[in-house]
Amino acid sequence: MNVSPSVWLLTVAALCLLVGVDFLIGRKPHDVSLKEAGTWTVVWVVLAVLFGVGLWIVGGSGPAGEFFAGYLTEKSLSVDNLFVFVLIMSKFAVPSQYQQRVLMVGVLMALVLRGVFIAAGAAIISAFSWVFYLFGAFLIWTAWKLIQDARKEEHEEEYQENKLLKLAERRFGVADRYHGTKLFVTENGKRVMTPMLVVMLAIGSTDVLFALDSIPAIYGLTQDPYIVFTANAFALMGLRQLYFLIGGLLKKLVHLSYGLAIILGFIGVKLFLHALHESGVPVPEIGIPFSLGFIVLVLAVTTFTSLRASKRQQAEEATRDDAGPR
Repeated sequence: MNVSPSVWLLTVAALCLLVGVDFLIGRKPHDVSLKEAGTWTVVWVVLAVLFGVGLWIVGGSGPAGEFFAGYLTEKSLSVDNLFVFVLIMSKFAVPSQYQQRVLMVGVLMALVLRGVFIAAGAAIISAFSWVFYLFGAFLIWTAWKLIQDARKEEHEEEYQENKLLKLAERRFGVADRYHGTKLFVTENGKRVMTPMLVVMLAIGSTDVLFALDSIPAIYGLTQDPYIVFTANAFALMGLRQLYFLIGGLLKKLVHLSYGLAIILGFIGVKLFLHALHESGVPVPEIGIPFSLGFIVLVLAVTTFTSLRASKRQQAEEATRDDAGPR
């Protein structure tokens, strides 16, 4: 798509307005109900669908298909991120009424930093076409790693702070308790961070690490920076509400890692074929309609098998409890 600077500015302004409205609605710390989370999850999904329809009207089925394929991929990867968000909230014992503020600021930080990643990726791709080989290899390696992690019997259930977070804590110090939504307080004459700021940094920095596979993945579906940015934005902006909506469902998505591995591996192969085609090798390329259908099918099958396996496991556990000593 040939997107003018004015359209870029209008899009960014509209997204900032939506983020501002979201911030105002959730500005007062409170426990997020399922009704509130469900309502806003539907709102963000509807907005994403309307944006995709708008792309269809303006640019045709090609850009719209790329957007929906990218949005579904980024959304599914974001759901996987929620597992880590749950561990972070548990690690820092975030009070329930403050969790929505933590997620809001963390996701906002991730949006800004991902914008930088997307711009850098577009510049690299335009200058070096062979980078598609690196992206493809990285995604296939990530897919294999996901499968290996999923097959392990014991999973790491505690969040490990990264080096950047530890450095910030040593540099500024951390208060021993939460002070509402304050980010800094003065203790013993020294200005220190509150646990609230530490958690926000943990959420934001963790999502940047997840961008290392999500950005190459969406560039495997479209090389249009505008579509890459908007698909990421819509996938991330509904993440806060999704956290509260499916928090209890996350443990039931036992096959999600396998589904994501299949999708990332598929996109990795797609990138290799595209790179070979760009190099003049007569190989077939995978079109967007097939990619979109494949992603939808994998996500549907993964969700179905996950829920079925969880239900069977619960039934087996119930049977063992009934057969136990009385």
